[in-house]
Amino acid sequence: MVRQTILITGASSGLGEGMAREFAKLGRNLALCARRTDRLEALKAELEADYPQTRVSVKALDVNDHEKVFSVFKAFRDEFGSIDRVIVNAGMGKGASLGTGYFHANVQTAQTNFVAAVAQCEAALEIFREQGDGHLVTVSSISALRGMPRAMTVYAATKAGLSALTEGIRADLIRSRSKIKTSTILPGFIRSEINEKVKNTPFMVDTETGCKALVKAIEKEPVQAYVPGWPWTLVAFLMKRLPLKIVMKLG
Repeated sequence: MVRQTILITGASSGLGEGMAREFAKLGRNLALCARRTDRLEALKAELEADYPQTRVSVKALDVNDHEKVFSVFKAFRDEFGSIDRVIVNAGMGKGASLGTGYFHANVQTAQTNFVAAVAQCEAALEIFREQGDGHLVTVSSISALRGMPRAMTVYAATKAGLSALTEGIRADLIRSRSKIKTSTILPGFIRSEINEKVKNTPFMVDTETGCKALVKAIEKEPVQAYVPGWPWTLVAFLMKRLPLKIVMKLG
C-alpha cells in the first residue's frame, strides 16, 4: 500500500530533513513542520525544484505547544485531503547526569521527546481514526533498550517510554480491530545535528545512508525495526543481555 501523503515533525534538520528528501524521491507528498521555518522553506524550494511531482507544504511548529500540534496536523489534513502517514520525529538530546545541576536541560528533553510525542500521537490518531486508516511511525532509539549514563540518561528513558507508548497504542488498535498501523523505528548511530559533536562512535553512518535505511524500513511498515539493520539488530540482541557495565560504554 502506498502512503502518498506523509507528515514529518522536526523536518528542518537531521533525520527529518533526510527522510523528507528520500520520500520526495519516491514521489510522495510531504507535510513538513518544525520550529525553523527558514530552513523548512529552503527545503521546500529544493524538493520542489528537484522533484516537481512532489507536493510540499511547510508549517511552523514547536511540538511543545500542544494545542498547536493538533491545529497544525488538522491544517495539513485539510490542505491535502488526508494524511496517510505521520512520522513522530521531533526530539532533542540535551542533558547531563542527574544531580549535577542540569535539571533544566533534562526536563526539556523529557518534555520534548516524550510529552510532546504523546501530543503528536494523539493528533495523528484522531485523524487516522476519523479516516479509518493511517500509519503512525515513532522514531525511538537503540538507546531505548537499556539505561544509559551521563547526557544519555534522560534521553534513553524518553525513547524507552516512546517505544512502550507505541506498543500500547498498537495493543489498543488490535483490540478494536482497527486498520491503523504503527511502527517503532530504533535508529542506531546516524550522524545528525543532535550528535554532530560526538566523536569516535562505533558503527556511525552518514545522514544520507542512515535516512535511506530509515525510509526503506518505514516503507515495510514493521511493528519494530532497528536501523540500519546491520549491525544494529545484532547489537540490540546483545544489549538486552550483556551486563550494564558493558552496555553503558555505548552512551
